[in-house]
Amino acid sequence: MKRREFITLLGGAAVSWPLAVRAQQSGRMRRIGALMAFSESDPEYQANVNAFRDGIQKLGWTEGRNIQIDFRWAGPEIEIIQRFAKELVALQPELILSSSTSTTAALLQQTRTIPIIFTVVVDPIGSGFVASLSRPGGNATGFINLDPNMVGKWLDLLKELAPHVTRVVAVYHPETAPYFEIYLKPFKTAAQSLGLEAIVASVHDMSGFESVCAAQARQPNSGIVLVPGPYMITHRTDITSLAARHRLPAVYFNRAFAEAGGLLSYGNDILDNYRRAATYVDRVLKGEKASELPVQFPVKFELVLNLKTAKMLGLDSPLSLQQRADEVIE
Repeated sequence: MKRREFITLLGGAAVSWPLAVRAQQSGRMRRIGALMAFSESDPEYQANVNAFRDGIQKLGWTEGRNIQIDFRWAGPEIEIIQRFAKELVALQPELILSSSTSTTAALLQQTRTIPIIFTVVVDPIGSGFVASLSRPGGNATGFINLDPNMVGKWLDLLKELAPHVTRVVAVYHPETAPYFEIYLKPFKTAAQSLGLEAIVASVHDMSGFESVCAAQARQPNSGIVLVPGPYMITHRTDITSLAARHRLPAVYFNRAFAEAGGLLSYGNDILDNYRRAATYVDRVLKGEKASELPVQFPVKFELVLNLKTAKMLGLDSPLSLQQRADEVIE
């Protein structure tokens, strides 16, 4: 009898405990916000959001059942980002998912109490978002995008694929990449080590980027790298088209550029950042503090080579580079 009673009790606990957990999570609708510095129609960021949704669902959160996500798709315009940040904070969600440096800055102007989980930020300490990477200390934490020293890798790849290049321009959009200066020193150092002339250019719109391309095309053996930022991602189709039209080899920081016709991209897997962000959202909703969750570095990187563009530019892609690439677009 005692054995049967024990088995019955154990079986009852096995059934009731998961139900209790589900009941605890579904007892009330949890509300979070999400501020995106991109267009809702951008397939790259729809994929990122889907990766996040898949991540939280695996952790027991289902939209419409126990969680509600209020999205604001602001695009890269700072004024719209600031307006939507104010709207989201006014809703008083339990936390807010932030897509970039510019959205995180705008949210922190509006609240220092609602937890903020950023998915793609370059310099959280220099931007004033966290006190330290190991103990953020405030209401924001999340995931870093790219180490500024990555620019050295971009130049190495550019020289490997286009050895004739002797001068390179680093292009940045200061409004959506206010951290641009942390890229410039490693850019100049890496260029010098490779015997390249280093040029820096800021652009505020696509006409400015076209002027930069035209100026570089007038000089022989020129190439381009971009400082990461939402503006560049948003306009990737125009940017890659202009670089190709002016026959300028360019290395980009995100695979979306190579998929849009860019020559070569090397950077971290942004989808992975969004999947990992789901774990931090889960932990905050379950009671942990953003101030105690360490900022995390990227762990997955990807190299994408567009052979069609390489051939159009008259470049012979080394077999060793093709073999190292995570994807070769033909």
